[in-house]
Amino acid sequence: MNDNPQSNKAHDQDKTFDIIVNGRLKTVTNKFLSFIDVVKLAFGEYIENGNRIYTMTFKKGADKHEGTLVLGEEVRIKSGVIFNVTSTDKS
Repeated sequence: MNDNPQSNKAHDQDKTFDIIVNGRLKTVTNKFLSFIDVVKLAFGEYIENGNRIYTMTFKKGADKHEGTLVLGEEVRIKSGVIFNVTSTDKS
């Protein structure tokens, strides 16, 4: 067992997670992703204005835990998490 916190921290930084965003495989290294992080993975950018609305659902794990994510929230990531993100223009 390795009791060196620095070594464990370095190991965690090397960990990658394969997730699916809008049907596309993405590889991330963060243990947690925010709403904005996932929007950027889905669309390449996050546009903050009164005309753009993003909605997001996710499914993760063998138990198929499902939920929604809204602005200001984050979700713990593990390989296999599936995100569906939509962008709507109110114009």
